[in-house]
Amino acid sequence: MNEDKATRYHRLRRRADLAGTAVAGVVLLGLLVSGRAQWLRERAAVFGQWGPGGLEEAATVVALTVALVVLLQIVELPFAYYQGHLLEHRYGLSTQSTGHWMADQGKGFLVGIVLAAAATSVVYLALRQWPANWWWISAAIFALATVGLARIAPVVLLPIFYKFKPLDRPALVDRLMTLATRARTDVVGVFEWVLSGHTRKANAALAGMGRTRRILLSDTLLADYSEDEIEVILAHELAHHVHRDLWRGIAVQSLILVAGFFVADRILRIAAGPLELRGISDPAGLPLLMLAGGPWSFLALPIANGVSRPQERAPDPYLLT
Repeated sequence: MNEDKATRYHRLRRRADLAGTAVAGVVLLGLLVSGRAQWLRERAAVFGQWGPGGLEEAATVVALTVALVVLLQIVELPFAYYQGHLLEHRYGLSTQSTGHWMADQGKGFLVGIVLAAAATSVVYLALRQWPANWWWISAAIFALATVGLARIAPVVLLPIFYKFKPLDRPALVDRLMTLATRARTDVVGVFEWVLSGHTRKANAALAGMGRTRRILLSDTLLADYSEDEIEVILAHELAHHVHRDLWRGIAVQSLILVAGFFVADRILRIAAGPLELRGISDPAGLPLLMLAGGPWSFLALPIANGVSRPQERAPDPYLLT
């Protein structure tokens, strides 16, 4: 069967992603069935004793989370390297050296540890305090956190990986700010997003919420596209805002979160006995929660795609207004 270059590229990326996820799942399952999850909990409890008075359990959860994130990072690194570095160079898309790619991975790893530790702390606090209702309480907090992360992303998270500077093309800035005004969208400015040190791909985004919302144009886009083309691309992004697609997406993700945590609650209650956990709030059950999240995300993917694909088509008529 003949296969075009783009189709093969995306197929190889999906294959590497699925392989990495499968290996991570096998590792988590192995920890559970071998009893190593309890061993990790005991080692984490040693570090937990160093926590502030009354917070030993929370410190244990954080230590265990860090251990699991490190372990999964190690087993998934070869697949991430193939997908994010080798494959990108093979198709002429990446401009990163191996050292630069590894530095980005290190930054992502540190950010991931902070977010994972915060997430598991919330979950296990809810499990201890509200064992019957922890699943919807956790989902509600995660949904609120999603909004918060969307708000701070362009000013806190993205600058960790990329450089931004105010766009020094007054005519284009005026043109895009006028377009945003016509779309009744307040933005704080237009910024050049320095992507050329990472990739040859072009990108544009309307990032942030409220007082952090800004227009981001990659330097690769600015170099290779005309101002008319850039305006059309931004009009597509503004149409998402006009149609409130961001909020629809957050609502769908929130429903998926609620359902996912409910499924995790059922699995945790059924498996706690056979896995010899001390109860559903036993931190040794963390690999089980992580393992439950993977298949659920996969099963929920058609729902998310079913919502996002029409949203990607809907802005096109808006471009003509």
